[in-house]
Amino acid sequence: MGGEGIGGEDFRRALAVHAAGVVVVTARPEGVPVGLTATSFSSVSLKPPLVSFYVDQGSTTWPSLRKAELFAVNVLAGDQAEVAARFARKGVDRFAPPTRWSPGERGVPLLDGVSAHLVCTMHTQMEVGDHHLVVGLVNEARIGPAGRPLLYHGGRFGRFIPYP
Repeated sequence: MGGEGIGGEDFRRALAVHAAGVVVVTARPEGVPVGLTATSFSSVSLKPPLVSFYVDQGSTTWPSLRKAELFAVNVLAGDQAEVAARFARKGVDRFAPPTRWSPGERGVPLLDGVSAHLVCTMHTQMEVGDHHLVVGLVNEARIGPAGRPLLYHGGRFGRFIPYP
């Protein structure tokens, strides 16, 4: 164990060949909607139902998001690359038009047109490397219309094409 590992550029190039699903994590701490794009989303456990994502320590959204008791994972559909790009940008009002959203039953912002919403209670937060690991307990799941997911691969957003 130990050591420095490979360099950052080699690591980025290697990870760029891995396709990942794209989500936007939203919350409303202190009544103000916040959100960010994540490609590090994954399931953690079935019992209890846990999911996770990572946030860069330099994120300007994280200080607000970490205060939220509840958050939503909005699983983006294949036609939502613009939504993913908007929530990845700094210095914009991510919830202003053209973003379409509504507050869920417990006030958590839910994006329109997504493949699924997972409303979660904050379960665990910890620093791992240069990121924060966030684990949520899924309290509610809503599945949207069937469709293809948005993917991130090679530094670009794209759509899934099933093998015949």
